[in-house]
Amino acid sequence: MGAAAMAFALWTRHLKHSPSAPGWPDRDRFVLSAGHGSMLLYALLHLSGYGVTLDDLRAFRQIDSRTAGHPEYGLLPGVEITTGPLGQGLGAAVGMAIAEAHLAARYNSDDLTVVDHFTYVIAGDGDLMEGVSSEAASLAGHLGLGKLIVLYDDNRISIEGSTELTFTEDREARFAAYDWQVQHVADGNDVDAVDRALAAAKAETRRPSLICVRTHIGFGSPAKQDTAAAHGAPLGEEEVRAAKEALGWPVEPAFLVPDDVLSFFRQASAEGAAAELAWRSRMARWRRLRPDLAAEWDRVARRELPDGWDQAVPSYGQHDGGVATRVAAGAALNVLAAALPELVGGSADLGPSNNTGIAGGGDLSSDHPAGRVLHFGVREHAMAAACNGMALHGDLRPFCGTFLVFADYLRPALRLAALMRLPVIYIFTHDSIGLGEDGPTHQPVEHLAMLRATPDVTVIRPADANEAVVAWKMALRADGPVCLALSRQKLPVIDRAVYAAADGLERGAYVLADTSDGEAPSLILIASGSEVQLALSAHRRLCAEGQAVRVVNMGSWEIFERQEAAYRERVLPARTPLRLAVEAGSTFGWERWVGLDGAVIGLDRFGASAPAPQLFEKFGITAEAVYARARELLASFGEDRSI
Repeated sequence: MGAAAMAFALWTRHLKHSPSAPGWPDRDRFVLSAGHGSMLLYALLHLSGYGVTLDDLRAFRQIDSRTAGHPEYGLLPGVEITTGPLGQGLGAAVGMAIAEAHLAARYNSDDLTVVDHFTYVIAGDGDLMEGVSSEAASLAGHLGLGKLIVLYDDNRISIEGSTELTFTEDREARFAAYDWQVQHVADGNDVDAVDRALAAAKAETRRPSLICVRTHIGFGSPAKQDTAAAHGAPLGEEEVRAAKEALGWPVEPAFLVPDDVLSFFRQASAEGAAAELAWRSRMARWRRLRPDLAAEWDRVARRELPDGWDQAVPSYGQHDGGVATRVAAGAALNVLAAALPELVGGSADLGPSNNTGIAGGGDLSSDHPAGRVLHFGVREHAMAAACNGMALHGDLRPFCGTFLVFADYLRPALRLAALMRLPVIYIFTHDSIGLGEDGPTHQPVEHLAMLRATPDVTVIRPADANEAVVAWKMALRADGPVCLALSRQKLPVIDRAVYAAADGLERGAYVLADTSDGEAPSLILIASGSEVQLALSAHRRLCAEGQAVRVVNMGSWEIFERQEAAYRERVLPARTPLRLAVEAGSTFGWERWVGLDGAVIGLDRFGASAPAPQLFEKFGITAEAVYARARELLASFGEDRSI
């Protein structure tokens, strides 16, 4: 109610959109970062002609309704992003603005513009309180994202009461320090004042803009205006009636949209449709003049990979010695980036460690928006949120990198990427205690379990350099978020002349080494990542003793679960209940694969600061420990053939 006037000014006088073509590439993006005000967006979509009906509005927050409690991407046309967790919408909007700037630099020419649109946000006090907004706003100011415009709904009320309780800094000075243009509208119901501020923001091309609009939460409600009671809870029938009477609005019917109001909004939408048609005309001319770029545009829009895209990826052999999977993944990225111009991303100040650079790609900056390497700085929250926005914008395939332990910092955005099934690639290096001397603060223990527990997230932990290359190819074929867990330390290249091919990883888990005589195994060793080497070493000793042992490389639980039942049974046959898993992290979750009769060698405590070999020895994650535990299991179930 308090933000209605500013939304009216934006949607009827400035927002370039076409309800008949909600996915029109050059539309302005609108992000309701203050997602608890979702009914405002739903009402705007109804009035503008997006096919949102009065029945949809009546079903607000009900089971199977398209009008969920917070906006959900994919439920309704016109909802650009899932919001609700405060600050995430603003962070993603920064990514949308990055995408617009980059694509404009790539596809526009001096005489023909096909990418030219704004990203608008309505944000509230909660958005600005959350730390992600500080990171995102700092990054946006640094990058000079002049087409990002944020309307700040400054109603000065949060759930616990007045923002005087907790939020008293000078927000305008804060954003000015981020190098934003800052304006102030004293009366949020002054539509013309908001209109002028929006026009001034659009005219400022060097800096993003914050428009602080002083509003009144629950405007018109006699008992609840300017109170926390109007925040996140219904007014109630009596107060709704009183508010309508106070505003001079008919009390009945409950849902009333006068014909002249509807006609006015539809006329504003018609102007957007005309802009869309003009763009399509320019696009047709651009296609004739730049058929090469047009073909690329179409392919990327369809999320297709070009012919031969993976033909030049590196391969590794015994002569290469030890290769860290982070290094192999970085080499693969550089080869793939040459074939896929849509690959754009970077690291949270860890590029040399994460190997996220693109040779010749150039740094994406305010002076060079065509660059493909983003330096996010030490801003994991904003990095992941921005990647969501880049993916939602379309025509880019974003990736971002940090240490696996710092997945904690970006998990809110990763979770939203999973909710929206966004194809963001996360490069998580330093994936175990193998990072050594940095100690327990930097050694991930619970992080693989945390990522695997998140629905619709695919985690891939390759066992050697060749699997790291395969993992990148898998990530690019995926239609949702993918996490690559990569080693800091060098790992031996598995001899594929002796063991199964690396592309077995494409099925999530595969038989890497089997029994020496091809018979059914008595024991299955299961491992991922660097610990596959430990399983192979134990396997060689056990087979030399005549034991019937198999090694299963389980690089991705999620992909293995998606395989047909017959394949899963071939890899992990039910008739072999003796199983031993090994992974240098939390054992949580491994019981689903080893069963009641199996065991897990892992790490259910925090690490320590020491060289990696000493740590693996200290915590009993060694080939000797795998061998000894395997012998114990075989003996306890009468399967030890050496007895």
